[in-house]
Amino acid sequence: MVRGINRAEIFCDDDDRRRFLKRLGELIVASKIQVFAFALMTNHLHILYKSGEGGISSVMRKLLTSYAIYFNRRHNRSGHLFENRYKSILCEEERYLLELVRYIHLNPVRAGLAATLGELDSYPWCGHAALMGKHPMEWMSTEYVLAHFGTTLAAGRKKYRAFVADGLEQGKRPELTGGGLVRSQGGWSQVLGLRQSGEQVCSDERILGGGDFVEDLLREAEESELRQLRIRRSGKTMVEIIEEECRNRSVSGKELRSGSRRRVVSEARAAIAFRAIEELGLATAEIARALGVATSSISRAITRGAGLRQS
Repeated sequence: MVRGINRAEIFCDDDDRRRFLKRLGELIVASKIQVFAFALMTNHLHILYKSGEGGISSVMRKLLTSYAIYFNRRHNRSGHLFENRYKSILCEEERYLLELVRYIHLNPVRAGLAATLGELDSYPWCGHAALMGKHPMEWMSTEYVLAHFGTTLAAGRKKYRAFVADGLEQGKRPELTGGGLVRSQGGWSQVLGLRQSGEQVCSDERILGGGDFVEDLLREAEESELRQLRIRRSGKTMVEIIEEECRNRSVSGKELRSGSRRRVVSEARAAIAFRAIEELGLATAEIARALGVATSSISRAITRGAGLRQS
């Protein structure tokens, strides 16, 4: 979820909404992210997606930055448009996908932007209309969602609409929107500390899923946290990682930061970026500064580095 700063409007009219969706569509196609639901409200928006290889951070940064620049110019304003961080919740697809699709798509009805389900069917600023075929969005994974309801498009739409209609009386569902245990406890290390006290973590307001799903995620996070802690205690630094990878590939530090696209140089950057995340837990901006590249390129480098490690 993305919210306007101080709950201010982020969409003033349909031109704003069209501009936002156009840019969203461009980025979704380029990134291979799957979008299952969305709703543009007045001062916030919801997007339900399945992340691609490069993750979502780079896409959201490009989307929100470009839209904020457009919005400020068009409406003669300055300063931040959005709250500092979009709110993301990791969910268990099998259990919660359809519930979230329905909940997000009913937002315009709950807010009075669409008075009835019939109006929602044609409401252009919500993914429901795309699923109903009224306002097609080529970049939205409509067939994937509808396949959960029927073997044909017509059957899927009929059962999907009935499913949405059943949710009209549910109202707000805080269990689907989360709160923030991870952040409120001071980060993953504190949450993992709570977990190590002996009690099973059955739910986490930033992780939407069953107990086993949450436990698996926390176990992975714990293993990563402990691995990084051991490496940090050993004194390993970013400088040493850079020196090791450059030496292994016969690349100079100067060439590494030169912007060269030579394959061996790109591979060195990718390996360093992956190790910086995996071993040191550094922020992407910090990695970008060390490598002399744009922050937006780090997600791709990390993905490539992971592939190099496996090969």
